[in-house]
Amino acid sequence: MSIHASDPFATPEELRSPVRRLRGRLPAAVTLWTANPRSGLTVSSMLVADGDPGRVLGLVDEESDLWEALEASGRFAVTLLGEDDRQLADRFAGLMPAPGGLFATGDWEPTDWGPVKPGQTWAGCRLDGSRPYGWSLLVEATIEHVELTGSAGSALLHERGRYRR
Repeated sequence: MSIHASDPFATPEELRSPVRRLRGRLPAAVTLWTANPRSGLTVSSMLVADGDPGRVLGLVDEESDLWEALEASGRFAVTLLGEDDRQLADRFAGLMPAPGGLFATGDWEPTDWGPVKPGQTWAGCRLDGSRPYGWSLLVEATIEHVELTGSAGSALLHERGRYRR
């Protein structure tokens, strides 16, 4: 067996999308979007807009289980992930095996918006609408509830295909 210094299946750099490469150079906070019944997806392409009421915009995969649950329930939770949540983020992104399902490990607190990790900052959101946007679905929502933890901690950031501190 040979070990490669780089991914032998990766698209050569000169063939990669410049837009995707630009997006990859923008550090993004990693969040976990969950909906009832127990669906979830790691989302880093999102924005929180302050106002009365506050709003959330995010890009999700239209073919994801999360979108199906979110569309059916009309509600979802957005949990901010911290540096210690790398494996959790990978599991919900489909990059790591999830024997027994996405929610089989760890503690989960049920809410009206979706399951959340106890002790972490999260927001409960109501779906306002969606539309195709690029290769994703732009989800627009109103923030109905916010739970802030006592300490902000360090957010999990994603940049150039990796997590960073």
